[in-house]
Amino acid sequence: MTGPDASGGRDPLASPGGGRRPPWSEFRAALETAHFRPTKGLGQNFLVDPNAAKAIAAEAELGPGARVLEIGAGCGFLTVHLAELGVELVAVEIDERLLAIARRFLAGESRVRFVLADVLAGKHALAPAVAEHLPAREAWHLVSNLPYSISAPVLAVLARLANPPRSMTVLVQEEVAERVAAEPGGEAWGALTARLALLYRARLLRRVGAQLFWPRPRVGSRVVRLDLQPLEGLRAQDLSGYDALVDGLFQHRRKQLLPVLAGHLGGDRERAAGVLEGLGLDPRLRPEALAPAALLALARASPRENGGGPERA
Repeated sequence: MTGPDASGGRDPLASPGGGRRPPWSEFRAALETAHFRPTKGLGQNFLVDPNAAKAIAAEAELGPGARVLEIGAGCGFLTVHLAELGVELVAVEIDERLLAIARRFLAGESRVRFVLADVLAGKHALAPAVAEHLPAREAWHLVSNLPYSISAPVLAVLARLANPPRSMTVLVQEEVAERVAAEPGGEAWGALTARLALLYRARLLRRVGAQLFWPRPRVGSRVVRLDLQPLEGLRAQDLSGYDALVDGLFQHRRKQLLPVLAGHLGGDRERAAGVLEGLGLDPRLRPEALAPAALLALARASPRENGGGPERA
């Protein structure tokens, strides 16, 4: 239902403007009418506090006309604050019942394009229905309360697009936020961190309490912002080689570097030793101690041939 309600009055879900929204009770009623129940598998935890949603939109630091992607728009609680900034927004939602509610809420917002889709096509690719709405060359940004179930793969996939987002301001599970912003050698430094850190600088921002969500998540939540810092001379083959190396090394993050690299190179321990010597890397180092610059140099010096698995040493 859009426009006037059944009694001939104004739609109770229509935004009153100014970034405000009708009471949460109206949305709960609409969700119940649609027979909606949150699904853990889809990470459906709604940030119902308007002040928190407005703060996240502000932390994206975007002005009128900026191109923005929102993933997991839900009922539009963050969407309305992004629209208030005057951005050109693509809001993606997988659940058509939620999308219908968001459309009612934001019926007057001509700058918002809603897309009914699963954002990912598998674990390692963006869905074509979403990709077609992203600029091929123009700068764009991600601002989202990301569904917890897909937050890590979404960030990894977007960071490897030919035209990746210039910034990503996202509310995620606190454990994921800490991984994203981790430093080499730390407990949280891993494959996801190393992938993102090659091109992005990460900053931890505000924590968001469980009481501000419906339903309440059982884990902490935090906003993290990533800003693109392109590397000159970086080629597509550099990225694919880097990611393959990172995936291989971090499966054995606490083993010594020499046997792990040898496994990556099909068991060629002599070649691995030569690569490490040429780069001045101690073969006794552990993969978890390597910063992105060292990992990139290692990937460029040791292109993988015919696959290969970790050496059994």
